[in-house]
Amino acid sequence: MLDKPLDKIVVEPNTAASACVIWLHGLGDSGAGFAPVVPALGLPPQHTIRFVFPHAPEQAVTINAGYIMRAWYDIKSMDLHDRADMSGVLQSELQIKALIEEQIASGIEAENIVLAGFSQGGVMSLFTGLRFHQRLAGIMALSCYLPTADKLPLDLADKNKNTPILQQHGTQDEVVSLSAGQSAFELLQANGYASQWQSYEMGHNVLPEQLHDISTWLQKVLT
Repeated sequence: MLDKPLDKIVVEPNTAASACVIWLHGLGDSGAGFAPVVPALGLPPQHTIRFVFPHAPEQAVTINAGYIMRAWYDIKSMDLHDRADMSGVLQSELQIKALIEEQIASGIEAENIVLAGFSQGGVMSLFTGLRFHQRLAGIMALSCYLPTADKLPLDLADKNKNTPILQQHGTQDEVVSLSAGQSAFELLQANGYASQWQSYEMGHNVLPEQLHDISTWLQKVLT
């Protein structure tokens, strides 16, 4: 059973929305952390993209001494094979799917929706997007990994086998190793997914150059 719907920040375009980007934040952050990215993307003034920035639920996080913070799932250790609490991943997946379905109900077709995320949010965008039952416009996974480590998730959706995937990572990432992101990319490519890899000279953050590349990619997949 789903908990109450996720609270969120919604940034509407100047004209009626015909597309949507659902952007998931990282551990300990909130939707407010990425909402300012919209003007920084430099999209055309008359773009029709609605941006949705949900807030993850608050929960105890094991690697942070059990402190309560916003998180899409518990992180049990830094070991890639035992990092993500899969029960939490599956619970958040249900809530994220509900966000997608809400946009579909508002009149935006699934094929005009991009599921995006940074760090933990990127993990959830990959996992949820690969398993979503309708074709999405794209999946964006920033500075993240697959929660299933060196295996693809179960119950993959054929509808999103050819969906464009953008993976970006910092070469000096001190939180999620570059190798973790590369492993996910190589696994996706080996299984025929249309994933694109971009790396930047940065740590666990986002650069203006990166936002330019994201803007270019969004305008391509949402046209």
